[in-house]
Amino acid sequence: MLQRKNQVLLSFLKIRAVINGKEIYTLPDSKPVVITVQANNPRIVITDGYHITKPLKLVYKDLHTYCFKVVCAINDTQLIIGFAVLVTLYLSGFYTGVLALKVFSFFPVIYLLMFYYMNRKEFIRLVPVTN
Repeated sequence: MLQRKNQVLLSFLKIRAVINGKEIYTLPDSKPVVITVQANNPRIVITDGYHITKPLKLVYKDLHTYCFKVVCAINDTQLIIGFAVLVTLYLSGFYTGVLALKVFSFFPVIYLLMFYYMNRKEFIRLVPVTN
């Protein structure tokens, strides 16, 4: 069973699970998707079209049911803090007239974009769910 974690950045992406390079399943927001696999040792890859996870090989001799969550490397707290820093620095620069504060206010956006484009293999992760 695969499920997307309820994160802001994941809600903008069209997340799909690819099984054995053939079968593609779309993962809707916060709704679990049950995927039945006929053959043993399936390989699962999660992608949004740009980012892709490392292939995960499942072995059925241990368990017959696996539960995973798809999570984003940038969580909601980091996103909110980055937005607060951006707004604070920009408004401080706007009211004081200091151009350096306005320039520094774009660092959270640059960090987010660099993390989004540079860490393609680590941006989306498949995490096992513990009961």
